[in-house]
Amino acid sequence: MNTSKRTRKMAVGAVIAALYVALTYAQTVIFPNSASMAVQFRASEALTILALFTPSAIPGLTVGCFIANLISVGALPIDMLLGSLATLLAVISMHKLRNVTFKGVPFLSMIMPAIFNGVIIGLEIEIFFIEGAFHFSSFLIQAVCVALGEIGVLFTLGLMLFKVIKNKKLEKYLF
Repeated sequence: MNTSKRTRKMAVGAVIAALYVALTYAQTVIFPNSASMAVQFRASEALTILALFTPSAIPGLTVGCFIANLISVGALPIDMLLGSLATLLAVISMHKLRNVTFKGVPFLSMIMPAIFNGVIIGLEIEIFFIEGAFHFSSFLIQAVCVALGEIGVLFTLGLMLFKVIKNKKLEKYLF
């Protein structure tokens, strides 16, 4: 890969990271706690759709998630690591499954953030934020709550973003 292409890919990843951080921060200011509670609707998660169009979104979204969690009020260092890990695994899976579609929509890819965030963040909440011994039933509740928030974002904002990019053929110009 030549230097120009490499620089462009890095720039795209950096822009995606900046967008993720800016959207998360704006949401936190406008609607406190809506982007960081167990049941969350983090609008910036819609940007995970970009992993369907470019591998540059993988490091961009991972770094963006890390920075967004870093600047979040009350976020623990473990959340910076586990949240970023969940994002990394989700967007890698999304990118790998991008060609598996039903009626032109990559539904399987779109549930990856719900699966990874549900399990990883659900465990994090149960282990680090719930007092007492680990209870599998409590973990399942946490995981489902997190997953439902992810599904809500991906199948509303994310699907709209996907459709706009596809219908306007923007992937040719943006990535």
